[in-house]
Amino acid sequence: MCGIVGIAGRNPVTDRLVDGLRRLEYRGYDSAGIAVIQDGAVQRCRAEGKIRNLDKALQGNPIDGHTGIAHTRWATHGRPTTDNAHPHTAGPVAIVHNGIIENFKELRDALSAKGHVFVTETDSEVIAHLIDSYLQAGHSHKDAFAETIAKLRGAYGLAAVFADAPDTVMAARKGSPLAVGLAEDETFIGSDSIALALFTRQIVYLEEGDWCIATPGDVRIFDASGTPANREVVISTAAAELVDKAGCRHFMEKEIREQPESVGRTLAHYISSADGGFSFEPGELGLSKADRLLSIGCGTAFYAGATAKYWFERYAGLAVEIDIASEFRYRHPVLPQDGAAIFISQSGETADTLAALRHCKQNDVRTIGVVNVPESSIAREADLLLRTLAGPEIGVASTKAFTAQLSALACVALATAASRGRLNEEEAAAKIQALLEVPRLINEVMAVEPQIEELARSLTHHGDVLYLGRGQFFPLALEGALKLKELAYIHAEGYAAGELKHGPIALIEDGTPVIAIAPWDELFEKTNSNLQEITARGADVTLFTDRKGAAEAGDNVRTIIIPDCDPIAQAIVAAIPIQLLAYHTAVFMGTDVDQPRNLAKSVTVE
Repeated sequence: MCGIVGIAGRNPVTDRLVDGLRRLEYRGYDSAGIAVIQDGAVQRCRAEGKIRNLDKALQGNPIDGHTGIAHTRWATHGRPTTDNAHPHTAGPVAIVHNGIIENFKELRDALSAKGHVFVTETDSEVIAHLIDSYLQAGHSHKDAFAETIAKLRGAYGLAAVFADAPDTVMAARKGSPLAVGLAEDETFIGSDSIALALFTRQIVYLEEGDWCIATPGDVRIFDASGTPANREVVISTAAAELVDKAGCRHFMEKEIREQPESVGRTLAHYISSADGGFSFEPGELGLSKADRLLSIGCGTAFYAGATAKYWFERYAGLAVEIDIASEFRYRHPVLPQDGAAIFISQSGETADTLAALRHCKQNDVRTIGVVNVPESSIAREADLLLRTLAGPEIGVASTKAFTAQLSALACVALATAASRGRLNEEEAAAKIQALLEVPRLINEVMAVEPQIEELARSLTHHGDVLYLGRGQFFPLALEGALKLKELAYIHAEGYAAGELKHGPIALIEDGTPVIAIAPWDELFEKTNSNLQEITARGADVTLFTDRKGAAEAGDNVRTIIIPDCDPIAQAIVAAIPIQLLAYHTAVFMGTDVDQPRNLAKSVTVE
């Protein structure tokens, strides 16, 4: 979602603020801006579109100072225009805000009645005016800021600067992450440690409800009640170097090709190189006697959990209930008394997933986080952290984070099976060995890329595509359809293959493109029968399968052959060609592959 950078320093900040924003481009945004304190006044520069447009605007309107804030905006309230871009100002105050202020209308109406004039369509502008109203009433900067955040209802990460307090940045978080970076003569504010890695590795993560006053080389932190709070200083693992494309056309292409390494790194975290067993005690998961497991996530992370459901139930005999995080709390779920809940998120800051985790913790359910960012809110608040070691993922559409999630979940499912006595030592060793082969198999499956490019070119002539899967490949069909929608802007739907005859087969006509994901397993014959039904009705079917599946399928479907592998590894390997298909279709369509329209990398609002 939106990105925030702030500096209270002793040296010029403009260039550094913009550099910090560049490190947050992966989040997705549609406008950008900065504000600095210069000669006792707030000076702003904002631009619609990419940061390069902000660079051009700054060339025509150079501003600088020793204190400033910067922002990349992903529009929620108000169109993505320069006028609606952050920072917003009122009197001597400038603010940047990530999140949604739910009660902005009532606050705006009350302030308007007092003579405040609003010039944007955003909910965020009300924050600047509210702070200004308290300053006009004689409050100190500290009290005006504290009174303001007490009035806000909703989710926010925000930062503010003041023309008459030129060395101060104030910041607060509620439902949206913020970090503070510490250096000898400067203090930094950022949406995450990636933005701050340019400046310092000493990081303090504000906890829920915290707010702070940052001055050069110092920060005072207060909890939600206003009581001074001590928060741990941690050493960030984020790299200072801006991630580059390493010769690839897009970050997504690079990240697809990195998956042998990222999957291997994740597997190595859970599997001991010494004896080929688990590198952790399976009993530590707390699932050996669980009666039910909840799996909760959004988008691609939800599909990772949906795939893992098949593994937990098949191998561990553990009932799994999967939930979309944005629906979970609002259906008044019946929570497990002797189970656990697993929360899957690349960023570890996904608002709906984090809220679901907190709901479970409040109801004494054991929580497990599967995240890629070890300093994130979910990582810190979950009872147990299961890391995915995908490394930074810049492309908005998840690729290597997805397969790292699948890899971690496969290890956890097998460990759970072992702890429940459902797999003996020999069976567990065979499954672990199958997972250890996945990095090599991912390399091998890349060989089908020329066939995928040919298929991708043909999809550009269609407005609708169907994806089919059965068993563990049904969630992969949903993920494939999602990838095509978000990258190529082509309408696509994923279906369980057996559901075709219950309605979707009505969509089939001459030439309808259908992508089927069906490596050979005990269900293959059923899926193949479904494919015969739709090819008889004119569908143009492409089947992603292995050699045995291709031999069984016959000649009336196009086959793209992926490597043979154990069932525990099939979905991970099959994910790669699905990603490549969406990627190449998007390239042929000429879309913005790394930052698709209307999407954000880290969704920190509901």
